[in-house]
Amino acid sequence: MNLKTEISWKYESELYVRGLIRIAGVDEVGRGPLAGSVVAAAVILPRGYHLEGLNDSKKLTAAKRKKRATELREDPEVIWALGEATVEEIDLHNILQATFMAMRRAVEGLLQKPDFALVDGNQDPKLGVPIQTIVGGDAISPSIAAASIIAKQHRDETMELLAEQYPGYGLEKHKGYGTAFHLAALQKWGPTPIHRMSFEPVRLSRR
Repeated sequence: MNLKTEISWKYESELYVRGLIRIAGVDEVGRGPLAGSVVAAAVILPRGYHLEGLNDSKKLTAAKRKKRATELREDPEVIWALGEATVEEIDLHNILQATFMAMRRAVEGLLQKPDFALVDGNQDPKLGVPIQTIVGGDAISPSIAAASIIAKQHRDETMELLAEQYPGYGLEKHKGYGTAFHLAALQKWGPTPIHRMSFEPVRLSRR
């Protein structure tokens, strides 16, 4: 049975009551693609913050996601930072560990150290601050939702730039995911330096 979820300040409010004010939402994007870095964002929203349409980045259209990301990034009261793990780090350490690296870098990049972090998922990335993991957190917690939007928008913009450097793979459309078009391009031309060689479809396309 699928349980309907919606954004609420439930988790943040419980932490505010405990005197924990700087709550960082942490999320990543890009674990599944065959190309490009994995990107994480950490976001501290001011207490009582409101942004119309704040939700899981996957539930937003590209235009709405871009608008929300711009509003979040340009708001002086919103504290945010990005972290990335490169293709080389993904291949060396595996995608899970690279994801944790990206999350740690995002939290370390915040101008203020958070009192607590709400992390999307069910595993502890060892952020150096107390955490609570929330499965599907990007559709529940506004802090995590904000992180998902900023991370997703940044990665999409990066992949669009890489598409200009590596034309023919359709990176500007699928953002590195293993679509039929992308797999066909890999078979035709082989992988580029931004492809993840530890991922089987890329490894099998190597000449």
